[in-house]
Amino acid sequence: MQTHEGTRSAGRWATIHPLTDHDRRARIAMRAEVGPLKGKLQGAAARGPYDGIMSRVPAADGVTYQADTIGGVAGWWCTPPDAPADAAVVHLHGGWYNFGSAQAFRHFVGQIAARAGVAVFVPDYRLAPEHPFPAALDDAQACYEGLRDRDMRRIALTGDSAGGGLALALLAVTTARATAGRPAPVGAATLSPVTDLAQAGESWETRAAADPFFTRPQTAAMIRAYLGDRAPTDPRASPLYGDVAGLPPVRVHVGDDEVLLDDAVRYVQRAADAGGDARLDVWEGMAHGFASGVGRFDAAAQALDVVGRFLRERLAPAAAGTAR
Repeated sequence: MQTHEGTRSAGRWATIHPLTDHDRRARIAMRAEVGPLKGKLQGAAARGPYDGIMSRVPAADGVTYQADTIGGVAGWWCTPPDAPADAAVVHLHGGWYNFGSAQAFRHFVGQIAARAGVAVFVPDYRLAPEHPFPAALDDAQACYEGLRDRDMRRIALTGDSAGGGLALALLAVTTARATAGRPAPVGAATLSPVTDLAQAGESWETRAAADPFFTRPQTAAMIRAYLGDRAPTDPRASPLYGDVAGLPPVRVHVGDDEVLLDDAVRYVQRAADAGGDARLDVWEGMAHGFASGVGRFDAAAQALDVVGRFLRERLAPAAAGTAR
């Protein structure tokens, strides 16, 4: 992997990126802004404010945006110049399965598309509480199969937050059902994925004060709205508990100041221990959603650059082996 100065390895499957001086200053300013909102964004009432936040991500140069419906699921294409016609990425947006929209996320997803050099489709999967589990996963799978029906030869998955967990769940489902005519995705890259809806990771306690956004009661309520009476350890809802053997390459990025830190660490460790090509990038001093801070945080552009390189290599016509 191309790294910035000071990056260090934390073992065979993890890399730690130190906080830059610029990001240290930007982090202080961000925390002053969002501090009064900690634990308050919740459920359907948060949809407008959350979309407003995500809509502020700057658009990437040259990327065009077009509404479409894939596999019966509406969403937006984010297409960079000279994108190949037979490759695509599905990006599943964040919002704790209760909020978020393709339109609000399109500029953030466009940043990924520009770096990957490939068109990315972000679907408007159904949200809880109106549409509880497994509606979101059903929509994600329908979108993936719809792209296969459009003769997309190479498809990768990306996702952030809850969408990151959804992408990893979809990766497991599509890999298990892959056939010669409908192969598995070529890989997945996720940002701060929610992999454990049982909230069993130690970082729910060790990062409780450091995380500027989430509290356990806040997120537990949204998890209940999403799961209904389903077990939080259902692997289709919490990919940490699923079969991780034999998956395509997986890359995970997470901030060190997140309550979701252990969701990322434990998932990658399980996948790597199972013999998979799974690697983790931990960004010191960064909070949840830092990658959307393009133009604000050095770490945002650097993490998206790493994701873009991974996707370019995995989606190349002759892709083979690992990419990092």
